[in-house]
Amino acid sequence: MNVLITGGAGFIGSALIRYIIANTSDNVLNVDRLTYAGNLDSLAPVHDSGRYHFSRTDICDTFAITALLEQFQPDAVMHLAAESHVDRSIEGPTAFVQTNVVGTCSMLEAVRGYWQKLPVERQKAFRFHHISTDEVYGDLADTLSSFSESTPYAPSSPYSASKAGSDHLVRAWHRTFGLPVLVTNCSNNYGPYQFPEKLIPHMILNALHGKALPVYGDGSQIRDWLYVNDHARALYSILVSGTVGETYNIGGYNEKRNIDVVYAICDLLEEFCPEKSKDIDHYSDLITFVKDRPGHDSRYAINAEKIRHAIGWIPLESFETGMRKTVQWYLDNTLWWQRVLSGDYRLKRLG
Repeated sequence: MNVLITGGAGFIGSALIRYIIANTSDNVLNVDRLTYAGNLDSLAPVHDSGRYHFSRTDICDTFAITALLEQFQPDAVMHLAAESHVDRSIEGPTAFVQTNVVGTCSMLEAVRGYWQKLPVERQKAFRFHHISTDEVYGDLADTLSSFSESTPYAPSSPYSASKAGSDHLVRAWHRTFGLPVLVTNCSNNYGPYQFPEKLIPHMILNALHGKALPVYGDGSQIRDWLYVNDHARALYSILVSGTVGETYNIGGYNEKRNIDVVYAICDLLEEFCPEKSKDIDHYSDLITFVKDRPGHDSRYAINAEKIRHAIGWIPLESFETGMRKTVQWYLDNTLWWQRVLSGDYRLKRLG
């Protein structure tokens, strides 16, 4: 099978490509514009594979995407390319609308044109898999225990609103044009190769540098944490076994308060790196509570029973095992994050 993946140089996209190359015989074309968070270093393990290919292309460029489709002849498209950081969306929402909404529309139109020209049997087998977020559901109401696939959309930030818009477009292209689509909404991902503006790698690297660990508000916001390799495995399983037109929620069943996540990181660093770069007794002494961001949702939680029953997927990593692997990875791969930090990004929370 030929699989075209957009945003494959990003955190989740690169994990997905590494999974596919390692566990299948598929050919992969990675289409990525290489914005600030795109990092080809994350694909070093598959760089020499003859089944991996890369094109630096903007998903908003319909003509370029059309040409790639005709050349590569994919049997499936997995669409992950997106602006993804809530803080950045508050500072500059227009870029999120352009990439997440307009870019998804451009992809849908290019793919629709390609798909309609395929022979009937290839049309039936083709899939457009749109990867989204649980943030489209908004703040989890007190009356709900978790988000299900039927939870109404109520996005709170420009980021989540743009992703909600892209989800609606994908479903509309299925309903109106018959494009065979799949939609997935995942909880918060973490693991190796994550860009350091996100909570977990940001805290790890700040602590190692003796910098403050900024926590929004009182840190009581709850997120459901999903190890990225578990997510990659779920995405591919849905691609090959999911039902056309269906939505699947993917969660890790690991609800944690943000402050407890930060404490867990500090405890692991205390174990792995007891020698500190600053005169403090414990890494947790670096925790600093800062003003909460606007529209900050208080809780997300995913009900992933549908994918468990329909696909047979369950997460393999608990929060404890996944976090231990994550912290150890950042300690063992200083070259990767030092190359990231040598650019414009300097370990600051944005927004």
